[in-house]
Amino acid sequence: MITYDDLTPPERELWAAFSEGRPVDLRVGDAALDDPAGGVAWGPERTVRAAVLAALLLGAHPPQPGAIPALRLAGARITGGLDLTGAETTHRLRLEHCYLHEEVVLTSATTASVHLDDSVLPRVDARLARVEGVLSVRRSRVAGALLATNARISGELLLHGARLTGENGWSLFAGGLEVDGAVFCTHGFTGGGGIRLIGARLSGGLFLDGARIGAADGLALLLDHAEITTVRLTDGFAAAGRLELRGTHIADLLSLDGARLGDCTGIDCARMQATDFRFTPAVRPAGPVSLDGTQVTTLHDDPESWPVTVLLDGFAYGSIQSAGAAGKDSVPRRLDWIRRGTGYAPQPYEQLAAWYRQIGHVDDARRVLLAKQRARRRTLRPAGRAWSLLLDGTVGFGYRPWLAGLWLAALTLLGSLVFAAGDDRPVREGEGPDFHPVVYALDLLIPVGGLGQRDFWYMSGGAAQILSYVLVATGWLLTTALVAGMTRTLERT
Repeated sequence: MITYDDLTPPERELWAAFSEGRPVDLRVGDAALDDPAGGVAWGPERTVRAAVLAALLLGAHPPQPGAIPALRLAGARITGGLDLTGAETTHRLRLEHCYLHEEVVLTSATTASVHLDDSVLPRVDARLARVEGVLSVRRSRVAGALLATNARISGELLLHGARLTGENGWSLFAGGLEVDGAVFCTHGFTGGGGIRLIGARLSGGLFLDGARIGAADGLALLLDHAEITTVRLTDGFAAAGRLELRGTHIADLLSLDGARLGDCTGIDCARMQATDFRFTPAVRPAGPVSLDGTQVTTLHDDPESWPVTVLLDGFAYGSIQSAGAAGKDSVPRRLDWIRRGTGYAPQPYEQLAAWYRQIGHVDDARRVLLAKQRARRRTLRPAGRAWSLLLDGTVGFGYRPWLAGLWLAALTLLGSLVFAAGDDRPVREGEGPDFHPVVYALDLLIPVGGLGQRDFWYMSGGAAQILSYVLVATGWLLTTALVAGMTRTLERT
């Protein structure tokens, strides 16, 4: 039990100030001497025991009437561990420019706002804590990690400019964290390990603008199955490892605008949901991006920013807004985007075609669906490939029916030239119309009905007779291909 008689002069000053919420500043006014990085050498005039802090927070000194007690201490060397495991306190704790020899433990505690700013400390353990206010570790240097698994913060988690060396590969280990406000890891935040927020619920968003984070077993950011309003990985954000947002629900925006992902080994957003997805990094990821099963309302991207491998099977979007794409034919670039997958999947082509139809670009939609059929050809057996080649070359799978007209015109011209120089003979003398080589060639090419030539005339001679048979067979093939292609097109319309 701490008593007033046991206190040192700086502790007595803090004791007296606590009941009124007054700050105690033990700094000497010299930036070099006040740097907490050298706090281990501070003398007794700047030393306060962590046990005294705990005693004050737990009610050892009653407040003055009409005053709001708070523990506000700056420039102190704090010895011992500040352990508030399971404690309940309504008093605010603010430590600034302090050097803490041991970790701060808030496990299962219920506290008011906690500020550990501009300080040096080995670790913060806030697992299962309930913070009615803000948990702040701004600009502090933490030799280990910030642990906040299943913690709940009614305000915000502030890590602006903090430098966390990490522990077991993680700088922020906070699966199941609930924050009514936002999590800010900006203004030069550096994590030697990854950030683990699996299953977190962050009502105000996650902001990692300009942050630099390492990796735990290859994972730089683990955000699977989280529920977040906004995720910003922007303005030079860099990660040396993989980003995982599998099954994450983002109510508003996921942005990688200006991110530098040269050391990012992959981004997995499978089954993610977001309103806006902005993929415009300054440096593209080194590894693959997976959007399998992902749903977004609007995709904002730069086609040049996607990596070599992009997985799009099941990726659904309402619209696409591309940077620098005004006035350009977007179809080749979008098809290249789809072809970056590891195998053939029809859904990405159909989704892109549906979007083109939605914005009124019907011809572009047909180009996409034609490319889909050509990509599918690689998966077919030899007979299927042959039929696919025939459909492609004759009618463009029904998306280019005018090709059949070109074939018809070319074969009609060839037939008319050969038949005009050949030996034409009537089937029955004196019956039928006069022979006309152009009409005769067309009559052979059209398998149904007739133009009144082939029933009354035939060609004598090897070449012309062989060509007659070829035209009949080709006519049937063209008709079959046209019907098959148009049927396919109507089914997709």
